[in-house]
Amino acid sequence: MVIQDSSEAIMGDVAPLEARDLEPVLRSFGESRMLPREAYVSEAVFAWEQRNFFGRGWVCVGRSDSLPDPGDQRAESVGPAGVFLTRDAEGVLRVFANACRHRNHELLPCGGATVNRPIVLCPYHGWSYRLNGSLRKAPGFGDGAMAGFDPGDNSLVELASAEWHGWIFVDASLQAGPFAAHVAGLEEIIAPYEPERLRVAGSHDYVVNANWKILTENYQECYHCPVIHPELCAASVPDSGANYHHPGEGAWVGGWQDLRDGFETMSLDGRSLGTQLRGLDSHRRRIVDYIAIFPNILISPHPDFLMTHMITPLGPDRTRVQCAWAFSPEDMEREGFDPSYAIDFWDITNRQDWAACESVQRGLASEHARPGLLSEEEEAVYQFVTMVARAYAGQPLTAGAALPAR
Repeated sequence: MVIQDSSEAIMGDVAPLEARDLEPVLRSFGESRMLPREAYVSEAVFAWEQRNFFGRGWVCVGRSDSLPDPGDQRAESVGPAGVFLTRDAEGVLRVFANACRHRNHELLPCGGATVNRPIVLCPYHGWSYRLNGSLRKAPGFGDGAMAGFDPGDNSLVELASAEWHGWIFVDASLQAGPFAAHVAGLEEIIAPYEPERLRVAGSHDYVVNANWKILTENYQECYHCPVIHPELCAASVPDSGANYHHPGEGAWVGGWQDLRDGFETMSLDGRSLGTQLRGLDSHRRRIVDYIAIFPNILISPHPDFLMTHMITPLGPDRTRVQCAWAFSPEDMEREGFDPSYAIDFWDITNRQDWAACESVQRGLASEHARPGLLSEEEEAVYQFVTMVARAYAGQPLTAGAALPAR
C-alpha cells in the first residue's frame, strides 16, 4: 500500500489510504474484511484521524458535573489542539479555543482545572477575559496606548458545544453540523437511564498499548467472550441480545445482551448492592447495553448503574481510557453504600480486554498482518469499521449500510 505524505493528506477530506485497500471493508456483511493494517499502525493515518475525527467532529470531553458552578474551569486536549471550558455567570456552558488572543498561550494546561474563578486569566502576560469570553483587560493596550486596538476583536474564540444527558461534547472545528444529527436514533435508548441524574462513585484510568479503534472493535463483539471472559460469561449470555440498526442516522453503533437468570446485574456473585434505576421497563431491567458514540465514548447502561469508557488516542499504538461508574443519587446518599461490586467486576473484565487488544496491536506490527474476515457474531464491528472506512473515503460519518462493492 502507498501512504500519502501526512502533511498533504490532512489538508483534504480523504485519508492517506489507498481506495483499493478500503474496498474489501465496504463489501456486504459476510464478505467484508477488517480495516487495512495501516489504519492501526501508520503515523500518517493517526495524524489524519486526530485532525478529522477528533479535531473536526463532535468529541466527548467529560461529564457536565465536572463543571458544576459558574467560574469553574477546565482544559482538555481535542485532536491536535486544546479546548477551554467554563460556565458563565448564568451557569451556561462556554467552550473556547484554549489560546489567549495575545500570544496564544494556553489559558490552562490541558488536563488542568480550577474552581470558582470569576475571570479567565492568561498566566503568560496577564490578559484577562470575562466568563462569556469577552476581553476584560489587556495590560498596556488600554487608554489609547495602542492605536487601532479594538477589545471587541480580541474575545476568546468560542467553539460549538452541547450538553447531552450529563455529558459535554465539543466540535472544535465549528464544521461538524448539528449535534442532534450525531446522536440521531439514540435518545430512546439512553434517556430511560437518566445519566444526567446519576453520580460518579469511582473511576479508573488506564493506558492501553493499542490503537483506539481496536478498543471499540473489541467492545462491540462478544465472539471473544467465551475464550477470555469467564466472569462476564457467568453473568450474561454471550450470544444473546441484538444489535441496533439505524441506517443513515447517527455516528454510533451498539447492541445489548441478556443477564443470566439469577443475576441482578454484572457482578462477581450476581448480586446488586445498588438501587435499580427508576423508569426502566421490564426489558431494560434484564439487559446491559453497549453503545459506542463515535469517536471516543463507550456507554454501558446496566439496570443499577452506568459505566462509561472515554477514549483519548495518544499515538497509533497507545490509548488512554478513563472508565467511570455512576449510580443513582439514592445509592450515593445511602450510608455504607459500596460500589465496588460493579467496579471490581468491570476492572477484571477491562484488564482482560486490554491484554487482548494489546496482543492484537503486536500482531498488527508484523508486516505480514492482513485484514481478516468477520464472523456472523461481529456485525456491530462491521458497522463500526464500515463507518470508519466511509469517513476515510470522504463519505458522511454515519453508521448505515456499507457502500456496494466496487
